[in-house]
Amino acid sequence: MIKGLYLITDDDRDGRLIDRVRDALRGGVRVLQYRDKSLSSAQQITLGRQLKELCRSHKVIFLVNDSPEIALQCGADGVHLGQGDGSATEARRILGPAKIVGLSARTLEQAKRAESDGADYIGLGSMYPTDTKPDHLLIGPETLRRVRKEVGIPIVAIGGITRDRAAEVIDAGADALAVVSAVMGDSSPAIAAREIALQFNRRNPFPRGRVLTIAGSDSGGGAGIQADLKTATLLGSYGMSALTALTAQNTLGVRGIHRVPAEFVREQIEAVLSDLGADIIKTGMLNTAEIVEVVAHEIEVHALPAVVDPVMIAKGGSPLLQSEAVEAVRKKLLPVSYLLTPNLHEAEALTGIQISSEKTMEEAALRLREMGARNVLVKGGHLQGEAIDLLLLAEGKFLRFPGSRFNILNTHGTGCTFAAAIASFLAQGLPLREAVGQAKIFISEAIRTALPMGGGHGPVNHWEAAKALNP
Repeated sequence: MIKGLYLITDDDRDGRLIDRVRDALRGGVRVLQYRDKSLSSAQQITLGRQLKELCRSHKVIFLVNDSPEIALQCGADGVHLGQGDGSATEARRILGPAKIVGLSARTLEQAKRAESDGADYIGLGSMYPTDTKPDHLLIGPETLRRVRKEVGIPIVAIGGITRDRAAEVIDAGADALAVVSAVMGDSSPAIAAREIALQFNRRNPFPRGRVLTIAGSDSGGGAGIQADLKTATLLGSYGMSALTALTAQNTLGVRGIHRVPAEFVREQIEAVLSDLGADIIKTGMLNTAEIVEVVAHEIEVHALPAVVDPVMIAKGGSPLLQSEAVEAVRKKLLPVSYLLTPNLHEAEALTGIQISSEKTMEEAALRLREMGARNVLVKGGHLQGEAIDLLLLAEGKFLRFPGSRFNILNTHGTGCTFAAAIASFLAQGLPLREAVGQAKIFISEAIRTALPMGGGHGPVNHWEAAKALNP
C-alpha cells in the first residue's frame, strides 16, 4: 500500500546519497523512489541495488523512476512512470503482475485514465511551485480534492510540499506526500522526514500521537511528569514517562530531591521505545550531566523530534539542574533538540546574553540556534508588558506569539505544561507553528483559570484549558 512519506532521491552529486537516504529512512519514510538522470544505466543499477537493500532493512517500498528495465535489474518493488514514459501495461509485461506501477497525472482526466489502465497509484502534481520546476503546471489542493472523489487508487501528491504545506495536502485527500529537497536538502534528513511524516497522525483516532516525557516527578502534581501526562491526556495524546528524579515538593517549594541513576533512566526509555514507540520526546528536569548525556544519546539514536524544556530552577528558587549539567545541556542536548523552549532566565544562563527586550530575546534565540537547536521558542513571560513568545524556525524566520498577562500567583507548572502541549500537538500531526499557536492558547487559558491551591504558587488549570480548546 502506497501511503505516508514518499521520498524521491536527488542526484548523487556529493557521493553521499546512500548515507542521506539511510538517515531519511530513520525518519519515517514509507516509500523510496530512486531518480537519477546523471548516471549511466549500469551505474544506476549498481546504486539502485544498494538502495534496495537499504529499503529492505527498513521495510520500505523501493521504486525506480521511469525505467521498468532498471527496476527489474535492481530487484525493485516497482516503477514510477511519468507522462510519456510508457504504459502501465508495458511496465507489467516487463516486471510481472506482482510489481507496483505508478503513473504521473496532472489532471482529473489523466488520473482516471491511469486508474483504468491498471496503475496501482498516481503521482498528482504539482501542488505548489518548486525551485527545480518553477514553470510546472500547478494544480493545488483543490484539484486534489476533486481527483480524490473520482479516483479509488492511492494518490501521491507531489510538488513544493514542505513541513508547513503538508497538512493542507493531507487534509485534501493525499494518501502519500512526495518530497525531494525538503528532506534530501536538509542537514538532518531524519528529522526533516519525521516532522513531515508525523503529520499523517492527524488522521488517526484518539488518543492521537505518542508522547514520551523524560522529567522529574512533582509530588504536588502541578509540574514535571504529572503536568506532562495530564496535558497529553487532556489534549488527546497518549503519554508515557521516564522518571529522572523524585521530588518532595508542594506549592511552597522543593523539600528534597531523590535522583534516579542515569542507567535506569536509559532502561526506562528503552523499555518504552522498544515496545510502544513514540512520536515525540519531551524533556524536563534532567538534573545531572550523566542523565543529560543519556537522554541526548537516546534522542539521536532513535531520530525522534525532541521538545526540550531546559528546566533549571523551580518556581520557589530551588536548583533543578546541577551546575556541571548546564554545560552538558549546551554541548549534548541542544544539538539534538527539535524545539528548545527556554524562559528568559534559562536563555540567559545558556547564552550569557542579558535579556531585557524583544530584540535581546531574538539575539538569544539566534545564539541558541547557533549552539545547535533546530528551532527555538524563547518565552517572554518574565518581561514587562504583553506576554510575548518568539519562535525562531530552522529556516531563520521569527514568529511572534503575543498573549495577555494575568496578575496571578498560581503559575506552577507553566513551562512544563506549555512544552508538553506543544509536544502533544506535534504528535497529533500539527505543523510546528500551529502546534505552538494552539499550545499558547492552552497555557494562557490554564493560567487565567488557575484556582488557588496550597499556600504558595498554585498549579495552572489543565482541565479548563483543555475545555477551552475542545468546548
